[in-house]
Amino acid sequence: MAIACLVLDTSVSKAEEIGLEQANMCRYGSEEIVSQLKASASGRQYAPDRQVDLLHLKLDVTPDFKKRTVAGSCELTFVPLARPLRELTLNAIDLDVQDVEANVGISDYEMTPEGLVIAFDPAVEPRKQVLLKVDYEAEPKKGLYFRTPEVGFRKEDAHIWTQGEPHEARHWFPSIDYPNERFTSEVICHVPQEMTVLSNGRMVGRQNEPGEMKSVHWQQQKPHVNYLIALAAGHLDKLEGNYRDIPLGFYTTKSRAPYAPNAFRDTADILGFLEKEIGVPYPWPKYDQIVVEDYHMGGMENTSLTVLNPIVLFPDESENLRDLQILIAHELVHQWFGDYVTCKDWSELWLNEGFAVYYSYLYGGYKHGKDTMLYSVYNDRRGIIYNKNEKRPIVFRHYKKAWDQFDQRAYAKGSWILHMLRARLGEELFRKAVNHYVKKNALRSVDSHDLQQAFEDVSGLSLAPFFDQWVHNPGHPRLKVTYDWQSGNKLAKVSVEQLTKSNSDDDKDKKKKKVDKETPLFDFPVTLRFVGKDFVVDESVLVDKQQQDFYVSLPSRPEIVRFDANMEVLADITFDKPKKMLYKQLRGEEDVVGRLLAAKALSEKDDQKTIDQLKTALNDDPFYGVRLEAAKALAAIGTPQALRALTSSLAQDDARVRRQVVRSIGTFFHPESKEALLAVLQREKNPDIVADALRPLGKYPNAEVSGEIRSLLPTHSYDNAVASGAIDAIRTLDDPAYIPMVQKAIADEGQYPSKAFPASLDALAYLARNLDERTEVREFIIDYLNHPREKVQVAAIKALGSLRDPAAIEIVRSFNVGPSDGRKKKAAIETLKQLRDEKKLPVELGDLRGEVERLREQNETFRKEVNDVKKQLEAAKTNNSVEPSEDASEE
Repeated sequence: MAIACLVLDTSVSKAEEIGLEQANMCRYGSEEIVSQLKASASGRQYAPDRQVDLLHLKLDVTPDFKKRTVAGSCELTFVPLARPLRELTLNAIDLDVQDVEANVGISDYEMTPEGLVIAFDPAVEPRKQVLLKVDYEAEPKKGLYFRTPEVGFRKEDAHIWTQGEPHEARHWFPSIDYPNERFTSEVICHVPQEMTVLSNGRMVGRQNEPGEMKSVHWQQQKPHVNYLIALAAGHLDKLEGNYRDIPLGFYTTKSRAPYAPNAFRDTADILGFLEKEIGVPYPWPKYDQIVVEDYHMGGMENTSLTVLNPIVLFPDESENLRDLQILIAHELVHQWFGDYVTCKDWSELWLNEGFAVYYSYLYGGYKHGKDTMLYSVYNDRRGIIYNKNEKRPIVFRHYKKAWDQFDQRAYAKGSWILHMLRARLGEELFRKAVNHYVKKNALRSVDSHDLQQAFEDVSGLSLAPFFDQWVHNPGHPRLKVTYDWQSGNKLAKVSVEQLTKSNSDDDKDKKKKKVDKETPLFDFPVTLRFVGKDFVVDESVLVDKQQQDFYVSLPSRPEIVRFDANMEVLADITFDKPKKMLYKQLRGEEDVVGRLLAAKALSEKDDQKTIDQLKTALNDDPFYGVRLEAAKALAAIGTPQALRALTSSLAQDDARVRRQVVRSIGTFFHPESKEALLAVLQREKNPDIVADALRPLGKYPNAEVSGEIRSLLPTHSYDNAVASGAIDAIRTLDDPAYIPMVQKAIADEGQYPSKAFPASLDALAYLARNLDERTEVREFIIDYLNHPREKVQVAAIKALGSLRDPAAIEIVRSFNVGPSDGRKKKAAIETLKQLRDEKKLPVELGDLRGEVERLREQNETFRKEVNDVKKQLEAAKTNNSVEPSEDASEE
């Protein structure tokens, strides 16, 4: 999957913020949390022991699209490894097991909270091959997802899809569900004849069956891990292509098909780049991608079948704003890093995700130029530095749940580790080392030591210090850099201080120089660059002390001084420079990172010359990222002069820059800002930019603004972007007079993407929160509480919290049932808290009601336990009355 830490622009709507997170993330941040193992006594998590070698898994399943159930059989072929096998536990959750049989003796089997426990009698000797078959049915709560009319989707778009990582597969079939176990697999699925079935590997059979059904048989002939097994089926349209002899397929529901070509167009090009860059041919027989509804994350790299969120689709009129080529590339990179070579356990996740992030950036550089790659890495560094509270290393075993590992450490920081290795070795040697790593570990599960060893094999370098410092220990350097010119002997002096908690500016006792254990000193090479009128001097130095001075002889005083000139160190760098030097740096033609840094630094100045320099960069810089950062800098300056620089710079060919200029203008509260935004509404054709111009107009409650909002609210656009922008503006206006038109606009939630409708429904509730009479809005929202789509139900529950109507308490309480991690229950608990606060119940009474709810749940659990004990006693009496067991002991 795909992730980066985002420092979100405050002008982005909540709905779009969610979309951005999904675009940049694979899986972390999901509410679907599964613990895969009990931690050891030390609290550390490790891969489980392997009792058996699982050789092959065969699934034969029939999904019931109306009942949202699945029935079938799972055959597992395995051999015990080192000891006689008396008992085997398969990972399985809430499966209704009908029968278990094998080619060896089975004395008993039982479904427990730990899984399906199977006892063998006699014990199976090591290396004896076992064929075990489990017949079962399931109504999966996770793992297998139905998107059918019964849950609120169009009949013509009905489909199913699966999600395995980290441990969801066990909800729809039994297996050994951990990434240190690899096996070949096959999937047979029975569906109505008009449907398409997709799975891993190669299709080896398709056969019509009685009752207008058919079976489709897929086979994965190279071993992979359990979380990569995938199944998708339904009414799907297909785009086809080829890369060499590898067939490419891109599938969508029928209603999404018109937008598929834009997302599919770069797949073959990405494949070609990755084969050349990695030096290992694409390892699977085909590559399919499918866009499914309500997918939790950005994408999932199942072996030869990637599942994608609809955010990868976009219309032509959005220009390049929604082009998620980086997500398409990220999931394709995983076919090597994650599928062909897989992390051994979740503490080593960066070996999957770090490679996927970094190689998607390398493709961006190949496709659009090196500056694009550097801009991606630059933004990731900003995100990592912004996250100041992170105290864990990349390889970290003290996690509670697998999902805890799907965060910035595995994605952005993992990518930066590879970036630094590439800088250390050089591009060609890095490429050879990665090639060696992939070939040496093909079809294996790996840890960081395997990567280190492969790089040492090729480079001859001792990389233990590097891996110890960056991978196995937390943090990154915090540096204070200063520069001084010694004109007498023409020496440039660069001083570097590594800041720790004990010597940072916010520490009260500045005399202390003790190194903080959480942020140890780092050592790393770095390039100092000095640029003068007729010279460029690069000096490589080693930073390995808390305080160091470096002297470099130069022909004359430099105009530009750059620390880490090639952006090769993951560090938080403070380097204050005079404005004159920053102006020169902002115009440095061959140094895109220098220009980005200069634009950021100049955002803290507010004089006219600085504004003029930034305006020039905004309109003339050859790289879109610098133009975009210049627009952000002008917004940060925030003066009327900066606003005029922005309003006179709206004519941008690149939609990404044009949108940022609009967003920057929207951060001001000024008549010129309002007039500029209204003008954008008149001439802009891109619906996403129209939405961005609408949102900040909510700060201006006048007739002209109101007229524009009213006229644009009913606008139909892709993902209802314009209407969503209008509703965001209406929320800011906070005028209940808009309630009827908002109700009318969102009455058909099917017109809104799942990420936008909850925000729109919440906005309606927010508008009505202070009314004396909230019945009409409450009833409108209540109508969605029993909607077939759970996301809509959750949105309605939360909206009742924003409505702050105590009359909804009893209604919401009825949703405070079910599993403690259920989405509706979580939403109900939070909403009840809001509603009780609004009712201003005494604290004691509020607490008492909460205690009643808790005791009610405990009582229900106790009652079930008592009934279970009664049943066990009755069963025991029955057994004793028939015949005593041979093992019964005398008292």
